[in-house]
Amino acid sequence: MRLRLLRRRLTISAPRMMVRSAFPWPIRWAVAAMVIGFCGAIGLWAFDFGREIAGIEGGTQNELVALRGQVASLSAEVNQMRAQRDEAQSVANTANTLISTEKVSSEKIVSQLKLLEEENRRLKSDLGFFEQLTPSLGAQGVTIRALQAEVQPDGKLRWQVLLIQAKKNPAEFVGTLELSFTGLLAGKPWTSAAGSLSAMPVKIGQYGRLEGLYDVPAQVLVKSITVKLLEDGKVRATQSVKL
Repeated sequence: MRLRLLRRRLTISAPRMMVRSAFPWPIRWAVAAMVIGFCGAIGLWAFDFGREIAGIEGGTQNELVALRGQVASLSAEVNQMRAQRDEAQSVANTANTLISTEKVSSEKIVSQLKLLEEENRRLKSDLGFFEQLTPSLGAQGVTIRALQAEVQPDGKLRWQVLLIQAKKNPAEFVGTLELSFTGLLAGKPWTSAAGSLSAMPVKIGQYGRLEGLYDVPAQVLVKSITVKLLEDGKVRATQSVKL
């Protein structure tokens, strides 16, 4: 019996054996923690050493801080330049508005000057007429006191006639006014055809002024104008003026 037991223990069919450590579990965990901490310290030291070798910790960090400062300074300058640009744009817009307003004002002034020049010319013409309102001593009935004519820029002939009765509180005069023109056509004498300008009815008291425009035929150079004042078909007054 003992022999069989001894054979079992010494052969393959012997029961399994388990070797257990004599250290308790708290000591094992403490040792494991120390190993892990040591490995972590070594790894951290290796990481820092690698950063020092790569130059990250020294000058590069300072350069990074300096670059960040430069970026902040450039951002401030950019914002300032944008503000200046916006201000310049505002000034430019205001200047454009002022220029447009000034242009419109200048155009209005030019237009007003043209109107004033035309009014001044008309007033001078009226003055020339009314300077002759004083009738001559001994004048009888209605007379032609003034006759003026001038060529307009459009080629038309503008004429004016001033009629006056020398009497005080005269009776109303009713008649007609006929005009005729003479000049040159292609270097030869020319006279306006009869009936080319219809007789104008005239009705005045103390005085009256008549005016109109005459369409000068092409290639005609008017040299003089003649006015006839008729009453009941009879010529009461006549006057001519050279241009």
